[in-house]
Amino acid sequence: MSSLSPEPLSNPTRQWMCVIGLAFAAFIFNTTEFIPVALLSDIGQSFNMQATDVGLMITLYAWVVAPISLPLMLLTRNIERRFLLIALFSVFIVSHGLSYFAWNFNVLLISRIGIAFAHALFWSITASLAVRVAPKGKEFQALGLLATGTALAMVLGIPFGRMIGEAYGWRNTFALIALGAAIICIILANLLPKLPSINSGSIKSIGVLFKRPSLVMVFILTVIIITAQFTAYSYIEPFSLNIAHFSSAQTTSLLLIYGGAGFLGSYLFGKFGPRHPKVAIPLAAFCLTISMLLLLPLAQGMSHLYLISSFWGMGIIAMSLALQAKTLSLASDATDVAMAIYSGLYNVGIGGGALLGGMVTAHFGLSYIGIVGGLLAVIATLFALVLVTRKDFMGT
Repeated sequence: MSSLSPEPLSNPTRQWMCVIGLAFAAFIFNTTEFIPVALLSDIGQSFNMQATDVGLMITLYAWVVAPISLPLMLLTRNIERRFLLIALFSVFIVSHGLSYFAWNFNVLLISRIGIAFAHALFWSITASLAVRVAPKGKEFQALGLLATGTALAMVLGIPFGRMIGEAYGWRNTFALIALGAAIICIILANLLPKLPSINSGSIKSIGVLFKRPSLVMVFILTVIIITAQFTAYSYIEPFSLNIAHFSSAQTTSLLLIYGGAGFLGSYLFGKFGPRHPKVAIPLAAFCLTISMLLLLPLAQGMSHLYLISSFWGMGIIAMSLALQAKTLSLASDATDVAMAIYSGLYNVGIGGGALLGGMVTAHFGLSYIGIVGGLLAVIATLFALVLVTRKDFMGT
């Protein structure tokens, strides 16, 4: 019976265990979203396709998540959250099974659509769940742990998935993700209490939220900066192999360094973000701008590119965490609706960036993905500076 109806949370240790479980869930969901970045070449060879054509996986996934995040959240807004989390994990696991058996690229795309549905709902509810189950007064730390799960996906998930794919085939990478998801699902089913839906908001909340100028600006900034990010990052693997002329092992190391820097970015935001709320977003945007603009000029120096990837990794984690925290802060009365909108727009940026990066590659060459992404990030940095000077930015 414990797996069906666990006792309510009664002590800080168990509360932190719930947060950590959600962080590992974030690790799994972020790993699978971005794992094609590390496997584009291998999947392309399997289906006799160019790596840039396989990049359609990233765009399709993101653009499925983008329009359905809010409708799915609204359809499920009255469903008890623990049950909903287990249900979406089930869809996630079955879809990965289909990825493993995909006999052509279209079937693989269909499997990714199933995963995208689970992803859309997961990120609509998880940030608010982490805040709810965390010990009182530790909400920022709970969000920091979720960000750590995101960083882990970049540090371990994506590079390790690449190593598994190279050694045993990309299909086994998806199979391993399904197994990890099943284990985490069982753990959360035993740890989490029943969590009735609260402060999820309704369709009426949408109009209310869009009357808050700073929140709307956060949404716009999310689209711009994430489009910039994924214009370059979606094709970092073929860039590393074909432009920087890295070996496969050096490319994996580049991804490890990028992800490892995410840990530092998460730590720095958790430590200084609450004290300097007007600094985090513009500074993170600036780090992304410099990193992408210097990608091509420093591509021929291995140590230089490793250094750039460090600033890049710190910047994107800090930016994502800062935007997420600000969204929750400015929409505390309708957190699930706000996070569904945020998640949808984040994925508009992912899909738009992957598509733009593919177009840049096709028309100008793979070398220019960093320059185009960096120019977009310049616009985002200027927009961020305007955002933080607004009087209502602090929620007043």
